[in-house]
Amino acid sequence: MKQLLIASLVFVACSAALAKLPTPVLSDEAKAKAAETAAKTAWSSKVDGYLLCKSQDKVAADYFAAAKAAGKQVGPAVATPACTDPGPFAYTPPEATKPLEAAGAHSPPATAASPPSGKQPDATGNSAKKP
Repeated sequence: MKQLLIASLVFVACSAALAKLPTPVLSDEAKAKAAETAAKTAWSSKVDGYLLCKSQDKVAADYFAAAKAAGKQVGPAVATPACTDPGPFAYTPPEATKPLEAAGAHSPPATAASPPSGKQPDATGNSAKKP
């Protein structure tokens, strides 16, 4: 009984220590490397799909040839999309986004210093009063 109690206390202490660890902050280089790895994985998946498609086409062609040679009547093949080769891996990193200050997303200096806050109609035909 004592051993179970000690083991459970150790487990609780370890989980509490792990809960207090901060989440790792990724640098820009690590984020770029992760994006490249994700792109490489997606390309690898496309290559695997292409190779599977080619092997399925080969098996189907062998089956139809063997069935014809045996004199069996075979129905028409089901139309499937053509196998597309994904080509060699080519990764182009996305362009870095400008910070808001450089992107020109702020108001002009005059509007930012004294914003228009008077009660004036917002467009022709609209009055400042709401019914």
